[in-house]
Amino acid sequence: MPQKPIVYDAPTPQPRTNDAQSLRNEILEKLTYSVGKDPIVARRTDWLTATILTIRDRIIDQWMESTRDTWRNSKKRVYYLSLEFLIGRLMRDAVSNLNLMDEMREALASFDVDMDELIEREPDAALGNGGLGRLAACFLESMSSIKVPAYGYGIRYVHGLFRQEMSDGWQVEIPEEWLAHGNPWEFERRESAYEIGFGGHVEPVQQPDGSVRQVWHPEEHVLAVAYDTPVVGWRGARVNTLRLWSAQPIDPILLDRFNAGDHVGALEESAKAEAITQVLYPADSNPAGQELRLRQEFFFSSASLQDIIRRHLQQYGDLGTIPDKVAIQLNDTHPAISIAEMMRLLMDVQGLGWNEAWRITKNTFAYTNHTLLPEALETWPVALLERLLPRQMQIAYAINAMVLEEARDKGINGDRIASISLIDENGTRRLRMGQLAFVGSHSINGVSALHTDLMKKTVFADLHALYPDRINNKTNGVTPRRWLMQCNPELTKLVSERIGPEFKDDIEQIIKLDSHAEDKGFQEQFGAVKRKNKERLAAVIKERLGISVSPDALFDVQIKRIHEYKRQLLNIMETVAQYNMMRAHPEKNWVPRVKIFAGKAAPSYWNAKLIIKLINDVAKVINHDPAVRGLLKVVYLPNYNVSLAETIIPAADLSEQISTAGMEASGTGNMKFALNGALTIGTLDGANVEMRERLGPENIIIFGKTAEEVAEVRARNRSPREVIDQCQRLREVLEAISGGVFSPDDRSRYRALMDGLYDHDWFMVARDFDAYLNAQRDVDAIWEDRRRWNAMAIRNTARMAWFSSDRTIREYTQDIWRA
Repeated sequence: MPQKPIVYDAPTPQPRTNDAQSLRNEILEKLTYSVGKDPIVARRTDWLTATILTIRDRIIDQWMESTRDTWRNSKKRVYYLSLEFLIGRLMRDAVSNLNLMDEMREALASFDVDMDELIEREPDAALGNGGLGRLAACFLESMSSIKVPAYGYGIRYVHGLFRQEMSDGWQVEIPEEWLAHGNPWEFERRESAYEIGFGGHVEPVQQPDGSVRQVWHPEEHVLAVAYDTPVVGWRGARVNTLRLWSAQPIDPILLDRFNAGDHVGALEESAKAEAITQVLYPADSNPAGQELRLRQEFFFSSASLQDIIRRHLQQYGDLGTIPDKVAIQLNDTHPAISIAEMMRLLMDVQGLGWNEAWRITKNTFAYTNHTLLPEALETWPVALLERLLPRQMQIAYAINAMVLEEARDKGINGDRIASISLIDENGTRRLRMGQLAFVGSHSINGVSALHTDLMKKTVFADLHALYPDRINNKTNGVTPRRWLMQCNPELTKLVSERIGPEFKDDIEQIIKLDSHAEDKGFQEQFGAVKRKNKERLAAVIKERLGISVSPDALFDVQIKRIHEYKRQLLNIMETVAQYNMMRAHPEKNWVPRVKIFAGKAAPSYWNAKLIIKLINDVAKVINHDPAVRGLLKVVYLPNYNVSLAETIIPAADLSEQISTAGMEASGTGNMKFALNGALTIGTLDGANVEMRERLGPENIIIFGKTAEEVAEVRARNRSPREVIDQCQRLREVLEAISGGVFSPDDRSRYRALMDGLYDHDWFMVARDFDAYLNAQRDVDAIWEDRRRWNAMAIRNTARMAWFSSDRTIREYTQDIWRA
């Protein structure tokens, strides 16, 4: 049945007024008629819902106009596919971007409701794990702010990533109930629902013209139902859409089985479907977990592509123009199966031939690589794919044959052919998702200059030789709206008073602050803002952990996913070394420090969880030892998320970016900290390299081996024992941890972890230890010269404009999407 044509000049409701009295009236109306509560008995969660609904109404007007504008002017749309969108709380973001903060605060105050308290009560959507998901959220906000028509596509996880709690210092994973009270931001779109198939068989069907069409007959189906959340840009410039898919059964209950008395079995299909969107990153240490992860990736990829093709045909009616009107960005390898699924949809469903389908696919897709770690470049067992996605695996084989034939024609053979192949033949045959994304995309980008250069030399060296024009760099960025203006309003106000408010609309203007770095009066004001933020964080630490910390101490912060290459282990080992020195030399004038850690370890990553336990064990000893006189404190804040980051980052004095060189693709935490006036101690890894160039080497503390030196050490394959034997302070730390000084209840708890540093030290913890310890003493010296420290901190804030996600998105738009 043909769809009705879109009417571009449809009637619209009267726009809402934004004065405090109008907002007050609407909040009361929403509370009464949408939430169904009398103000006399309304709880804070009720006021929160009513407030969000009031804000949402103002967003909807611009949301609809943004969509109409895209249709009217036939603008190219960008579709960003990501398994994670770590969006955090949305209310403050939306109110700030709509420039309604004062009016909304006044309206709520008339009901004796504190807006800040409501902001704290909003659930933090657990839709991501770290930098990958937070980058996707920053990118969506920037696309709205600079008026790029865009959709974000992901999964509406019921629980998302786990909630982290501590039991005797060990990480414990429990479900995150972010949807317990519903989500007033979202709109369910049942009309945008698509069937997703799994399993079954492929049947070749001969067509009247003699050609053969492959028909996939899945043995099971689930329904992907869309939930839309508006993403509002700065000053409401544009509102784009985050579309998240929820998995639902085709038949919610099997009545014949229910009536036969099998009441649990009757819900089996429902439970199987809904499992797909229950949890982010189900543990893949077992076959069932691996299959669920693959189901998730295909589920959201297929639903998104079906939605994209449906929208394009509705507007243009011509599949051949897809590359001109559609840009699809794959955020890492999670949606890489989209390459094969797009080919299936174009050929098997839409009836195109192979060559035309491949032209459209390759010219539409682009792929962002986020890691050089082999274990993070996904591969899937061929046997699993042939069982679960048989037609997509057929297409992957055909793509592989085409690519390998092209490689042989260009004189590539032997081991280089094996490197290019989409199928890894070593051991159990596996489909390489990075290779699939690479060959099926017209652009492959890294996320920092160093990372992009290493991509060309390491994981994609032979593919780069085959397709030398595809790899390019797009250094990551962060949105200054959330990561300065919203999370650090006092600093935003101070900067505005000093250089004017223009930087809010053009972050490049913040460079004007640079000329005030040596101004003693401004340094004092800058320091006062930092201290106020530290007082706020100290109160959180006291409330959550019962540990008292001084805001006058140096707040030394490492908050990120717990992984051996990120080297939280190096940080806590240096803390032990400092503890030893403070006890041995109490007469010295030690700089007071608070070492702050936060982050989650993957449930099946034993060493990462052991490092969390070590940090908590060290904290227990140091925090209660009167010998250090409170000059050194260690805290581990559980359940790290966006909201906690928004409290920690403005309070940080020192930002720990100490990953093993060559292993961090970019990082975005490093950018957020520096923008808020923290100094960075780090290796020349990821975006630290470019930060050093932009900030000036005198305004960042760099230590340790470079990526080239790390590669050279690994190539020599020499034992690190010689390095350890030559460093007394390192030996003392290893002996103390290995010997059970910090684990008297289990003396051998950390022996294997420490032995690993003697045996191989893949992450250069032992080899970089001395350089790191000396760099930390340099930090002490700078801290004691507070005028120098404050000048460096101000210059960090002033010189970080280039690391805005607005700049990154403009580069994507111009160079990759051509939107």
